[in-house]
Amino acid sequence: MNTPDDLDARLTRRHADLLVLGGQVVTPAGIERLDVACLGGHIVALGELRRSWSAESTLEAAGLHVLPGVIDTQVHFREPGLTHKETLEAGTRGAVLGGVTGVFEMPNTSPLTLTPEDLAAKFDRADGRAWCDHAFYIGGSAVNAERLAELERLPGCAGVKVFMGSSFGDLLADDDTVLRRILRHGRRRLAVHAEDEARLRERRVLVEASGDVCDHPRWRDPRSALMATRRIVAMAAESWRRLHVLHVSTADEMAYLAHHKRRVSVEVTPHHLTLCAPECYRRLGSLAQMNPPVRDDGHRQALWRAIRDGVVDVIGSDHAPHTREEKARPYPDSPSGMTGVQTLVPIMLEHVHQGRLSLPRLADLTSAGPARLFGIEGKGRIALGYDADLTLVDLSARRTISDAWIASVSGWTPYHGQSVTGWPITTVIRGRTVMRDEALVGRPQGQPMAFLEGTPTPSVENPASR
Repeated sequence: MNTPDDLDARLTRRHADLLVLGGQVVTPAGIERLDVACLGGHIVALGELRRSWSAESTLEAAGLHVLPGVIDTQVHFREPGLTHKETLEAGTRGAVLGGVTGVFEMPNTSPLTLTPEDLAAKFDRADGRAWCDHAFYIGGSAVNAERLAELERLPGCAGVKVFMGSSFGDLLADDDTVLRRILRHGRRRLAVHAEDEARLRERRVLVEASGDVCDHPRWRDPRSALMATRRIVAMAAESWRRLHVLHVSTADEMAYLAHHKRRVSVEVTPHHLTLCAPECYRRLGSLAQMNPPVRDDGHRQALWRAIRDGVVDVIGSDHAPHTREEKARPYPDSPSGMTGVQTLVPIMLEHVHQGRLSLPRLADLTSAGPARLFGIEGKGRIALGYDADLTLVDLSARRTISDAWIASVSGWTPYHGQSVTGWPITTVIRGRTVMRDEALVGRPQGQPMAFLEGTPTPSVENPASR
């Protein structure tokens, strides 16, 4: 292991752990042809380095674009308790194969992630098994609301996640009194799944009568989403709390959220940007079933306009696998969720190829944006002193996504058979190559992420608490 003195000496000698040479690098200043020197897990030099630096290993990146490491801020890896669907090892393996260097994992496991002991157990399971860096959400609930200010600052905690719908038991927080308790305890940005649970229960009869998965977006209609989003944004304003609204799927919500951006950030998903109702339900059946639903092209185009207009802050996959057997249950008893972490980069690169967004904008939505919103320490940019997390992609590579490529325990993707232009070629985490030429390298060495707001700081009183 290198000591600080060793690293200083190597820096003086200009001898890196890794040199990435000749790539088109996406930096805060734009896309530039640069070499990148990585030492001790960090970026230590940028520029024309081939003649002036040596290294333990090199990556020739000519013809490739080098993105800051992609961070997927919404995955469900199902461990503990639901490992027949997914595991931390398989989920993170799929992440690095898809060019993702870090993930935020959700609390709806079994047991739920509600206590310090639950969080510690997840980190224990990830130790030596996680291929990429990771953080875990704590669930916001009636049973832990008064402890959330303490829980959200535990090392490696991504923050607090609240389910206003699409959950059960202690993790469902659909009551205004409970939501206000959660909002008053803590300072970090609160992530929320916003669907109105009461309306969904009332409308379930519609799909019980039809049994047709094509009715999924009719059951979980745009009003169900907008009602919940408006409620939580209004309550958060009372508490001076910052919000992060996950997987926004409707034109109605985007129009509303555009007026609340000072305190509210917005996530969209690749499947809401790519798939379209009713065609996807006819073709894929319940494999296209997600909450909130994939909707028609009018809503899809509204999401793209929101990206163009700067309303959207991040793209997360909402990777939430179920087995084929579970998906084969008669609708509406079939579960909602699909794989996504491994296909996030290829699917979004296809959108870059089609001209729907630029590569720097994609990097902001998947790297700088997550780091900025959640205060991830040392990640999200290719800049001196930052973690040497890099996603190398070939924008001209043509591939066909297949179930056989998917690492997930569930073993399927809704994009099976889809051709894309643009593909992840190499994944580097803290200066260590973990995937090269589409094959894994070495062994899992992912580490917990650190957060700038993840340690105790002097509290700041807000008027709502008086």
